[in-house]
Amino acid sequence: MPSTKSDFAAIEATDLRKSYGSEVALDGVSLSISNGTVYGFLGPNGAGKTTTMRLLTGLTQPSSGSARICSLDVENRRELAANVGYLPETPPLYDEFSAREQLEYAADLRDIPAETADARITDYLDQFGLTGDENKRISTYSKGMQQKTAFIQSILHDPKVLFLDEPTSGLDPRAARRIRESITGFADAGSTVFLSTHILPVVEAVADEVGVLFDGRLVAEGSPNEVKSRAETGSESTLEDAFLAITSDETPMASASRE
Repeated sequence: MPSTKSDFAAIEATDLRKSYGSEVALDGVSLSISNGTVYGFLGPNGAGKTTTMRLLTGLTQPSSGSARICSLDVENRRELAANVGYLPETPPLYDEFSAREQLEYAADLRDIPAETADARITDYLDQFGLTGDENKRISTYSKGMQQKTAFIQSILHDPKVLFLDEPTSGLDPRAARRIRESITGFADAGSTVFLSTHILPVVEAVADEVGVLFDGRLVAEGSPNEVKSRAETGSESTLEDAFLAITSDETPMASASRE
């Protein structure tokens, strides 16, 4: 299949900063992510990953700096919503709804025509193994079933840019593989995926580029192999080895993030 990646930057950020009082959550992050890229966004807890994703999706305003998605300023929330899908770590689901009702509600908010929405919902429910349970209340679902419902909700409108925060959380191996296949499928079709997860083998398997955030700063960026090379962890090292080395308090890159 021909590459769908291009020089067009689907995600752009310039010197993004976010402070809460005297606490600096994000300290001058700049990004340029090409269309059709799977971008793995890594960092320890508290590094600023969720803050970055909320800034890029327009849910939080930066203290300074700017961001654009598909050439749209993130402050343009209405047009942005038509182009962006977002799966937060805690998915927005209504317990009293069934999966089908939740997805129909989401489709209505996105102005997806009813016939198109019904076909997509039926297809995705089948793909993710929810057929037969789609009319049960979400309050009765397992964590994995809720996660699958939330993932379908984030992709239902066929977004150009997809932000995923721990998308395989609570999933069994079969469902997690289906999510990974969906991620690569979206990128192959020309969409851009911004993926944040602590499961580094997933990132190593699907990411074209990786960014490592530490103490609110981007301390390493490049292909998985480039990041491993910069970490100087050896030819047989994994992305996990490189991540642990880069975010160690004793490494030059981690120390530089505080300067």
